[in-house]
Amino acid sequence: MKRFIALTAAAVCAACSFSFAGCAESSREVVLRVCSWEEYIDLGGWDDDELIDIDNPFGESEGIFGENSMVDDFTEWFNSNHDYKVKVEYSTFGTNEDLYNRLSLGDEYDLVCPSDYLLMKLIAEGKVEKYSENFRTGEHAYYGEYVSPYIDGIFEKYGWNEYAAGYMWGTTGLVYNPDRISDEKDVASWNMLLNEEYKRQVTIKDNVRDAYFATLGIINSEKLLSGGFSENELSDIMNDTDGATIEKAQEVLKNIKENVYSFETDAGKSDMVTGKVIANYQWSGDAVYIMDEAETDASETELWYSVPEECANLWFDGWVMLKDSIKGDERRKEAAEAFVNFLSRPDNAVRNMYYIGYTSAVAGQTVFDYMEWNYGAEDDAEIYEYDLSYFFGDGEFVVEADAANFGFGEDGVSINRGRQLFAQYPPEEVIKRSVVMLDFGDKLGEINLMWINVRCLDVKDIPVVAVCVTAAIIIAVAAGALLYAFRYKLFIKDRKINPS
Repeated sequence: MKRFIALTAAAVCAACSFSFAGCAESSREVVLRVCSWEEYIDLGGWDDDELIDIDNPFGESEGIFGENSMVDDFTEWFNSNHDYKVKVEYSTFGTNEDLYNRLSLGDEYDLVCPSDYLLMKLIAEGKVEKYSENFRTGEHAYYGEYVSPYIDGIFEKYGWNEYAAGYMWGTTGLVYNPDRISDEKDVASWNMLLNEEYKRQVTIKDNVRDAYFATLGIINSEKLLSGGFSENELSDIMNDTDGATIEKAQEVLKNIKENVYSFETDAGKSDMVTGKVIANYQWSGDAVYIMDEAETDASETELWYSVPEECANLWFDGWVMLKDSIKGDERRKEAAEAFVNFLSRPDNAVRNMYYIGYTSAVAGQTVFDYMEWNYGAEDDAEIYEYDLSYFFGDGEFVVEADAANFGFGEDGVSINRGRQLFAQYPPEEVIKRSVVMLDFGDKLGEINLMWINVRCLDVKDIPVVAVCVTAAIIIAVAAGALLYAFRYKLFIKDRKINPS
């Protein structure tokens, strides 16, 4: 009997062990740490009237609708298509510098979404994990199937394709109120930032890279408007970091500082909507947001977006995996690649575009249908056939848009300004005079010093004695703070132990 009981117990234990092992195996979970820009992914919670009424071959219901957050939808989708689970820890950053500082201080993220120049820096520093071949060719390889051939070509040109996947892209230009501009030719040039007719009525980005690019456009305005440059020649001009150029840029930026209303990081959006300023140097995605908000504001103001004729900055944000966090973990890498592919599914690309106002790197018929649904002209409007074939690839991709939403050149054909569609998808002629601004590399310190001189104080103009006195004061204050912080350990504690 004892033997029977023992055998039974052993069998039960073995069965339980097997069962628990199975449970442990099935419950394995990968924690995927994702960090991206603030408000840079659909958070769901759409109202019923926000349904995008277009054919959605990827969804179970009609149209495209953001009920849940994109992160939650990804988690459900991933867990339904894999033999292990994923949990996403999603966080955000405010600037590229903020992200880089976090990484430098030891914060660990598996997947991040920096802008082009930080992407280049991370690749150069060997911090980025290569995408697997399966990322573009596997069962759910939506990015490889739907990424715009134009975007893919740019990434290939700069050697990013192995390390990065495009997310959003666009240009920089000037959002403006046409009713308060005496001549719209004024906003067709970066010289608008120096135009004294609009003194204290224009804002510029409080960002050294954006400010430096606009300044190079001003310095080289006459040369750039003469035209005839190859793509590489144009890039060389707009990425000039020669010492003499930096010094010249500093003087121009000081003049800009005296003329504009302010350097801003985010206030420019509300300042344009409320009418505090008449023009704002802006990224194209935020330009769309501003124009939308101004229309729904009580004033119902119609704002426009202009890309200066000298040259436009072509920017990209892309997803990269970090080696120090992935650490050779194939499942974590698979989960990170799956996250990017899920965001690259055309219906999800549409959701993110609708939610944040920026332009996805994803093409495909679904995205084009969204363009037509969003920007197609009313029946009684004058039609302008807005050709987007350069972005969408083979075939005819022409939006029948309202001609009233575009500003035409003297030839009546070329487009130099426009409203939301123009901001989201610049015409090919704008693309041809657009360049990527490269990482400053070993010139970063010199350019940052220039920026300090512009924004705060001119180091060269401060006497050495003043610098020494200031440093002494800072050291004294710091020493006092440390002494105060450790006062208990140094004095009070001893008094309690050895009272006198």
